[in-house]
Amino acid sequence: MRTAVVVALLGLGAFAVATGLVLQLHTYPFLAKLQHDIDTVTVSEGEGVTAVVYPPGGVPEIRHNLSLTATTHVEGDLAAPEVKEDGDVTVWKRATIVKEGRDDLVLSAEVRKICLDRRTGEAVAPCHGEFYETEQGKRITAEGRQLLQPGLNFVFPFDTEQRDHRWYDTVLKRPVTIHFDGEQRLQGLDVYRFVHTVPQTALDRFEVPGSLVGRPESSVDVTQYYGVTRTLLVEPRTGAVLSVREDIKQELRTATQEEGAGTPVFNGELRLTNASVTANVDEVKKNLPRLFVITTLPVLLWISGAVLVAIGLVLLFLHRRGFLAGALALVIGAGLAGAITYGVTGASSPDGSLDLENVVSSSNVDYGLR
Repeated sequence: MRTAVVVALLGLGAFAVATGLVLQLHTYPFLAKLQHDIDTVTVSEGEGVTAVVYPPGGVPEIRHNLSLTATTHVEGDLAAPEVKEDGDVTVWKRATIVKEGRDDLVLSAEVRKICLDRRTGEAVAPCHGEFYETEQGKRITAEGRQLLQPGLNFVFPFDTEQRDHRWYDTVLKRPVTIHFDGEQRLQGLDVYRFVHTVPQTALDRFEVPGSLVGRPESSVDVTQYYGVTRTLLVEPRTGAVLSVREDIKQELRTATQEEGAGTPVFNGELRLTNASVTANVDEVKKNLPRLFVITTLPVLLWISGAVLVAIGLVLLFLHRRGFLAGALALVIGAGLAGAITYGVTGASSPDGSLDLENVVSSSNVDYGLR
C-alpha cells in the first residue's frame, strides 16, 4: 500500500512538472503569436480642433472648432509570401482616414503594409511589398532588406516589460522612444501606460498660398513643424494597445518665425472612442483564459508537481522499498505529460483553421488619398 502511494505521488508529480515545462518551453512560443487573419476597425474622435481642410475645387483653408473622426482599418494580408502556417512572421495592412464632421471633408489619409514578428510585434525585413502611402500615386516601397517602418507599429510584445520601447511615428517616418509611465485599471483590466512627447520637429519645406498663412504674397515659402504627446494603454500579457490618446500640434513657419508664432495647421487631441476601447478590452478578455493555460498554469504545475515529487521521495527513502517502481513512475509520468501536451498543442494551432493555399490578394481601395 505504501509503495502504491509513493508511486502515485511520484507519477503525478512528474506528470505535473513535465506538463508545466512543455507548456512553458514549447506550447507558449507555439501559441502566443499575433494572428494572421486580423480584421479590426477602430475610431478616434476629436472636438474643438484647428486644422487645414481642402474644399473641393478650392484652395486649402484653416478652420477652427472642428469635430474630427479618424477611422482605422487593420487587416491581415494572407496572400503575402511571408505568411505561413505556424510561421514566425505575419503581414498586416492599415488604412486610416481623418475627416471633419461638418462637410465630411478628408483632412488626411494613409495606407501602409508591414511585416511583423508574431511574438515581439517588431517590424521585420525583408518584407515583400512593404509600403506606406499618404498621397495617391506616391507610394514609398521597401527595397531588399530595407526596414521601412522599424520598431513597434500596432502592438507591444507579449509579456510587455516596464521599460522604454521604440514606437514608429507615421509622421516622422521613424521610431521614437516611448516611456513606461505607470500602471492603472481600464474596464477591469490592469494595464501599463506608455507616454512620449515629440518636441516640435521640422518636416518638409514647401510653398503655400499666402492667404493660408495670412500673408499678401501669392505664395510663401514655409517649413512644416510637428509635435505630439502620445499616450498608450497596453494590456501587458497580450501586448494589445487598448487605448490611444494623441495631442497633436502642427504649424507652418516662415524662416523668421519662432515656435508658436507660425500658422497652426493642426492643433487638437484625437482619442480612441469608448466603443473602440471597450471592443479592444472585450477581445483581450476573451483571449486571457487561453494565455492563462500557457503562462500562469505552468507555474502552478511546477509548484504542485515539485511538492508531490518531494513527498514521494521522502516516503521512498524512509521506507527503503519500491525504488524501481518509483523510478518507473517518474519516467512514465513525465513521458505521458510530454506526449499528451505536445499532441494537444499541435491540435490547437492558431493557424489551423486558415486556408493559406487558396487566398486571393486583396487590394486597398481609395481611402481618401489625394
